[in-house]
Amino acid sequence: MSTSPLIDIDEIIERYPGKPEFLIFLLQDIQAAYNYISREALELVCDHTGVPFSTAYATATFYQSFSLKPKGEHNLRVCLGTACHLKGAPRIVEDLERRLGIKAGETTDDLQFTLETVNCLGACALAPVMVADEEYVPGATSKKVEKLVKDLAAS
Repeated sequence: MSTSPLIDIDEIIERYPGKPEFLIFLLQDIQAAYNYISREALELVCDHTGVPFSTAYATATFYQSFSLKPKGEHNLRVCLGTACHLKGAPRIVEDLERRLGIKAGETTDDLQFTLETVNCLGACALAPVMVADEEYVPGATSKKVEKLVKDLAAS
């Protein structure tokens, strides 16, 4: 779960010296606070650290843990690795896309859910597996997914 977006961006930036080596730390804290890194936040970080915008942008787009687009309150990641694929993970993705009204890689308009696919979650024995927020869902089925989405929406 992310921290409250009521944290002021300046407060985050002031935690670190204005040096390039603090770029990733700043991006991590902004990602944690806002669930994404806005262009404006990236520009402020560049001004503070002296890092060129192109370098900060390359860094933010290189690491999968950073997002330049707003993400949902709940992040759903479905493994499409070999074991999961063979045990029906593509159907789980299709089911989630239909239930949420979005495609993989998108976020619902109400910013409640983001749906992502990943190549491996390192849990082949649990196939098909997905992660809802930070909780693994082993043996994902349509019924489990339906209950999960309802429970998360209600929370």
